[in-house]
Amino acid sequence: MNFNKEEILKQCNAISKNTLMETLEIEFIDVTETSLTARMPVTSRVHQPDGVLHGGASVALAESVGSACAFVFLDSKNVKVRGIEISANHIKSIRDGFVYATASIIHKGRSTQLWQIKIVNTENELISLVKLTTITI
Repeated sequence: MNFNKEEILKQCNAISKNTLMETLEIEFIDVTETSLTARMPVTSRVHQPDGVLHGGASVALAESVGSACAFVFLDSKNVKVRGIEISANHIKSIRDGFVYATASIIHKGRSTQLWQIKIVNTENELISLVKLTTITI
């Protein structure tokens, strides 16, 4: 893989235009040789009725980062990536600020991949821990 941090982040943010990622204001902010990180603001747009981050918004953030990670780290531009299973454990509530989701590979198979996505707050406290299985088609 030709690792160019700025180019990877630029491409990840560009493909988010006019999608759920743009609606949720998800922004890809960091990439290393083993992980991809995005952030999402926690505002009333992603709250559940009692004013805390909605678990569904957390899962959407996690799947967005995990799927983008598959494109980056599988280094195959002629495939489509689909999430086929996702499981989330929500650990801590958050009302405002930002959450940061970092995806890393657990298993890199030819057709299926297993990703771990940790969602933390600005103080690096665990908000949610997500497992995503993707398939390349």
